[in-house]
Amino acid sequence: MGTGRQGVIDLYKTLLYMGRDYPQGYDFFRSRLKKAFQRNSDISDPEQIKMLVKRGEFVVKEIEALYMLKKYRTLKDRYSTEDKP
Repeated sequence: MGTGRQGVIDLYKTLLYMGRDYPQGYDFFRSRLKKAFQRNSDISDPEQIKMLVKRGEFVVKEIEALYMLKKYRTLKDRYSTEDKP
């Protein structure tokens, strides 16, 4: 992802797409995402924008990890052969 305007737009779209499977619901995720981007919409310093985009990319990785963990736990519970208490 770039750090200019298009990079910010790409980051927003990526996060918006990932929000479809968010545990608390898509609408919750979308409203929080919109607020976060609006809060920083007045920033024009390229270095600050670059830092914020890097933070956003980190959030993408964290969400991916959350989703993988959720899938792993679901599969583990589904195929576990141990008796549950």
